[in-house]
Amino acid sequence: MSMSSDDQMTDQLDELLPTTRRALLHRIAVAQAEGRTPSLVAGVVRDGQLVWSGARSMIDGHAPTPDVQYRIGSLTKTFVAVLVLRLRDEGLLDLDDPLARHLPGTAADGATVAQLLAHAAGLAAETPEPWWERTEGSLRPELGDLLERESPLKHPAGRRHHYSNPGYALLGALVAKLRGEPWGEALRREVLAPLGMDRTTLLPEHPHAGGFAVHPWADVMLPEPLTDTGLMGPAGQLWSTGADLARWAAFLAASDDKVLSADTLAEMRRPAVGPDDAAWTSGYGFGLQLRRHEGRLLHGHSGSMPGFTAGLWVSEDDGLAAFALSNATSGANTPLLAAQLITITAEHEPRLPEPWRPLPEVDEDLLALTGPWYWGAAPNALRLRADRVLELAELAGGRRGSRFRPQSDGTWIGLDNYYAGETLRVVRRTDGTVSHLDVGSFVYTREPYGPAEVVPGGVDPQGWRAI
Repeated sequence: MSMSSDDQMTDQLDELLPTTRRALLHRIAVAQAEGRTPSLVAGVVRDGQLVWSGARSMIDGHAPTPDVQYRIGSLTKTFVAVLVLRLRDEGLLDLDDPLARHLPGTAADGATVAQLLAHAAGLAAETPEPWWERTEGSLRPELGDLLERESPLKHPAGRRHHYSNPGYALLGALVAKLRGEPWGEALRREVLAPLGMDRTTLLPEHPHAGGFAVHPWADVMLPEPLTDTGLMGPAGQLWSTGADLARWAAFLAASDDKVLSADTLAEMRRPAVGPDDAAWTSGYGFGLQLRRHEGRLLHGHSGSMPGFTAGLWVSEDDGLAAFALSNATSGANTPLLAAQLITITAEHEPRLPEPWRPLPEVDEDLLALTGPWYWGAAPNALRLRADRVLELAELAGGRRGSRFRPQSDGTWIGLDNYYAGETLRVVRRTDGTVSHLDVGSFVYTREPYGPAEVVPGGVDPQGWRAI
């Protein structure tokens, strides 16, 4: 059977070009050699599909496959955040609820769920000694053991981003309390199984990499302990593979209604607390780190546990994601490497725009709304998009342009930018014809400041004139 040109193009786009693959392989080879890590595995996801994976190892002929497990550290937090937001979407909690409403008796009773998700509750970064990442969870058998009882807060709640591993341990306990089962079991049932991630587990399962520390001044290694961190597990316990992280990256790029809606995923990647740096190079949403890298806005997470580092980023604009995993405590900067893999792929193979296609059907009433509208004397254009979405754009530039999604009551709700969450109403005269648009109380008319009777404050009766 012959293939159409579109089919041939799709097949070609399923694979990266040889020059791109070579550049990616070179980058991870340099990272493994200069980072002195026993092994390293990485991959690139484009439009939801794993289009390249590569690996390097200290042992010739034994590079890890995408099915080998590595510990992913704080990437675990992205999974916990999804579980919490599923509870919110089901109405079992509100993000403004204090933790004590659902899980009373901890040292963080007054912290809200949103603050915990965004690391804005002011909690300590780590548990009291001993170092939780290298010791068994049995040393901290109760939730009260995760924070200092005397002074659990390092900053006033809600004021700033201060990363807190115990905060995510509390979120895992919250999931367990409201689901009536361990958080890991809820994760397997609600998230991992629907996404086909059967090689993501709390404890390592064969085949898995061993974790090592590499001496800073000599090329010798020391095995790191493989701990079960118990109640601290939601902060960084998970093990996963390249193949599974490709599926997770695809989910973080486009969502999956079986797990979480696109709207909730978009909420996760919005900055939840004002960033510290004026240039806004990094931030944090709900369980997702935000990062600007060479002009690209990425969302994802970094991760580390003794013996392992991990990084996973998504570039929504490029339709790309990348991950990198290593089995050394330090050396290979896998978060930076994952970001660089996105840059290499995007620069070698820029994303092709979707072909323009006409709407499958058109509502004549909506079509009649399109064209120029004026906010005072400022010209705007209203365009009709797919699914009855309206797009209002300032023709002279500016930041008030927004897209609006139709509602069942005949209004539209702003999706982004200045009018996000605001209501657009089409105001009609008594004879049914359109008078003006009301957008969050702002009046848009078909003529600059006209007709006068609908313009707030009225219009000078002498009208427009030359002076």
